[in-house]
Amino acid sequence: MRCPYCNNLTTRVLDSRSTQDGTAIRRRRECEGCSERFTTYERYEQMRVFVVKKDGRRELFNRNKVLEGIVKACEKRPVSVESMEEISAGIETRLMKEGKHEVQAREIGEMIMDKLRDIDRVAYVRFASVYREFRDLDHFMDIISELKTDFSKH
Repeated sequence: MRCPYCNNLTTRVLDSRSTQDGTAIRRRRECEGCSERFTTYERYEQMRVFVVKKDGRRELFNRNKVLEGIVKACEKRPVSVESMEEISAGIETRLMKEGKHEVQAREIGEMIMDKLRDIDRVAYVRFASVYREFRDLDHFMDIISELKTDFSKH
């Protein structure tokens, strides 16, 4: 494995463990050239799933794009990187298990929102505001009211 800091090809594995969902191996490595540490993930090759966008375009599913949206929603919130990665990996696993070759972008957005609602309501509102394209304060108030209703039921 090439070091991302100095391009040295000699690194050693310090720690290796399976991710919580069991879909990858996380390895903590150290470069023997510059002593920098970095993390790598070993995953199985995924099947091709295309995401159908609102305008009809099709893109290959990209779990990193899903993760980026989650990270933005969770910025400055008490949500661990591991939790965010688990959401992303869980969505990828679910799509693979369903065996679909195409999925609507809307479905992926709803999956993300369902998970965020359970772990951080502020992140959920942030994601929903972008995903559902809130245009004014009324949209925010509607989703906050919905959350309050859900919260009072539990």
